[in-house]
This record gives sequence, structure tokens and C-alpha cells, in this order.
Amino acid sequence: MPTTTWNRRHVLSLADFSSQEYDTVLQTAGSFREVLSRRLKKVPTLQGQLVANLFFEPSTRTRSSFELAAKRLSADTLNFAASSSSLTKGETILDTAKTYLAMGTDMMVIRHKQAGVPQAIAMEMDRLGAKVGVLNAGDGQHEHPSQGLLDLFTICCILDSNNPRLSLLEGKKIAIVGDILHSRVARSNIWSLTASGAEVHLAAPPTLLPQLFAECGENRPGKLFLHYSVEPALQDADFVMTLRLQKERMEQNLLPSLREYHQLFGITRERLKMCKSNVKVLHPGPVNRGVEISSDLMDDPEFSLISQQVTSGVAVRMALLYLMGGGKAEK
Repeated sequence: MPTTTWNRRHVLSLADFSSQEYDTVLQTAGSFREVLSRRLKKVPTLQGQLVANLFFEPSTRTRSSFELAAKRLSADTLNFAASSSSLTKGETILDTAKTYLAMGTDMMVIRHKQAGVPQAIAMEMDRLGAKVGVLNAGDGQHEHPSQGLLDLFTICCILDSNNPRLSLLEGKKIAIVGDILHSRVARSNIWSLTASGAEVHLAAPPTLLPQLFAECGENRPGKLFLHYSVEPALQDADFVMTLRLQKERMEQNLLPSLREYHQLFGITRERLKMCKSNVKVLHPGPVNRGVEISSDLMDDPEFSLISQQVTSGVAVRMALLYLMGGGKAEK
């Protein structure tokens, strides 16, 4: 287990993560990946601590992954469901958080459809002097840090399974294709991948890729490029990350049709011929089969890293909870 000191109480964004912090997460996740391969997949590092999963928005992968990660670390868990909570009676989000604080919560994992809610809860915890760590599990169109970190970990493990580290991505070309506008995953991945020195190429229809995204690449070790057709993004790419069309967040008709989107931006075997011969494909899920990616390609282990992303998610979230919770490695 890495011995690097971790001073971050909250994980709300990857925008200000240092190279050392990325490597600490990657190396710690690598250690927990080994734990998850054992017959006994549990360690006592957070025994006695309480992790509250406050999901104000539906989730399957992220919520289950955080709950399993906490349990693998021997922490106790509390799961919140907005539909059956006192929010329906008029209670505020901050009051809900303070209720869980009064129950003895040590860490809060927050997901909300509005950007800034995890930060607001973290500020309230700090104002109260509570030593509670807040982890952003996705807020509106802002960020999804743990997904960005697990994607980074998945890619780094492909490049060096024994020693995943940020520097492995320097000079690599990574294409991110799809609904950039509404994707908090894309934002977190842009921060992490440009921090590594990679070339990040965003590709989407103009309605889903505003020019303001170009600002994310300023003053970063890596380079960021915007494309309104998929071909230049895929040309000689080492990795391709395709994103779900978030129809639930689209308030206007931003696309003519899903069929036309697939014809122009869908990732298929034919399109992958433009990439490096050993290209790998990622998708944060859930997947609209036959829209963002062809169904046969999604299930092809030669190209698809989708199942590895899910597995990586548990190890990375164990690493984050361990680091935030002040866990101590076993001698």
C-alpha cells in the first residue's frame, strides 16, 4: 500500500488534482485490486466507520459499487432513497445531510441532478467543524470524479498492469465521442487525461460540443482538440471512450434522430479500423446498444473494456474511501 500522505478531506472535482494524488489513487487501487482477487475479499481497514450513500438521483453501477467498496473495507453503510425520504415532506438537502451526521456518519457519498450539491454539503460539514469526508458521485452537468479515476485506472492497467501510473498516458491519443455537453463523466475525464500529458480528442455534433470546452485544455500538460466529425478523433487513437446520449437531460431537440447519430458518430468495427490496431473501447454505462456503440463490439473482449471498468470501479472506490477515511495499511 502506498505510504504517500493524503491531505484531501473531500473529493468533489478532478480539476485541481495533482499528479501525486492521481498516482496515489492509482497505486492504492492497484493494491485493492489484488485484495479483490483473493478468496476472502475483505479487509478491516475502515472497521467501525460509517459510510452514507446519499443518492438523490437514480443509479445502479455507482451506488452498488460504492456500497460494495465500503463493505469490502469493513465499513458500515447507510443507503438513502429520495423517493421514500423526508424530502417528500419538505426537508432540505442540508437538513438531510445533518441528520446523517447526527447518526455518526464518517463519509458521505453524494449524487444529485443539480451541480454543486456535494460541494454545498461539504461546505456545511466544514462550517459545523465535522470531520466528515464528502465524495461527489456525480452532480448535474458538473463532474463524476470516481468515474474519471476508474476510467484512468482501467486504461493505465492495460498499459502496465503491475504499476498503473499517470505518466503511462503521456503522448497517447484518446478519443471521447458522444454527448459531451451533458456528460459529467466527460468533464472529469478531460481533467484527468490532460493532466497525464495525453492528447484528448472530443468528437460530437456541434449541438453537443460547445466551443467553451476548449478552455478545459488551457495550461494543462496534455492537449485538447474539438472535432465535429468522428474521423479525425479516431485516426490513430489508442483508446476510444464513447458516451451515452443523455436524453433525460436534453431539454431541446439537439439531434435529428438516434439512427442518424449512430450513422455519423456511432462506434463500430469499421470505424475502429482508423484507430491503432490494438485500440481499446470504453463506455461508462449504461449503454444504448446500437446507438453510441454497436452491440457486437460492446460484447467483444478483444476491444471492449466495459466489464473491466465495472471491476475497476470497486477497487478505485475502495481506494478513495480508504484514503479519505484515513485507513491504515496492514503491516
